[in-house]
Amino acid sequence: MKPTILFLHGFFASGVCVPAQTLKQCFQDQATVLTPDLPLHPAEALASIFRWCEQEKPDVLVGNSNGSFLAQIVAARNNLPALLGNPHFEMTRFLAERIGTHEYKSPRADGNQRLVIDQALIEEFADLQLHQWDNDRPDNHERIWGLFGENDHLAHYEPLFLKHYTHAFHFPGGHTPTEEEVRTYYAPLVAQLLEKRSGDGRL
Repeated sequence: MKPTILFLHGFFASGVCVPAQTLKQCFQDQATVLTPDLPLHPAEALASIFRWCEQEKPDVLVGNSNGSFLAQIVAARNNLPALLGNPHFEMTRFLAERIGTHEYKSPRADGNQRLVIDQALIEEFADLQLHQWDNDRPDNHERIWGLFGENDHLAHYEPLFLKHYTHAFHFPGGHTPTEEEVRTYYAPLVAQLLEKRSGDGRL
């Protein structure tokens, strides 16, 4: 059976965003890549991810930005390998600067392209942030990796990541990786995690 990768997109994105589609292309012969749309509200998104993990049994989680924030929580609790691309561990800060009505940057499966950021949503993320490290355990420190864009002007959380995890990598890009950056930097690290997953039951 092919291994399974679950990709979790960023806040304004969807399951058909460029990083998601590029990962599918990169692993089309080696793995099944799932790229669902994440619900807007964080508790609902987290519940969906746990449900997908229960149903699909992914071997590796891959995230970007808000998707990495959520992936860290799920991977730590479920003892899963994960690649966190430009994780945004303080989504409240991101959202507070963007209160109002917005459009998703890529099509959503339900056809709804509109979202609203308000104080209630920020408070939902604040509650989750308080508990995002609750499952930080030594046995997870080697299996959850971080990948940080050297020109990322939105999220600067490598120091915080390294307080909890061991492996931090870099690429010469911004917050949202391009197709070429996914192929050159994300995909090889995901392949390494899959290889370790299959070859070492401790990962």
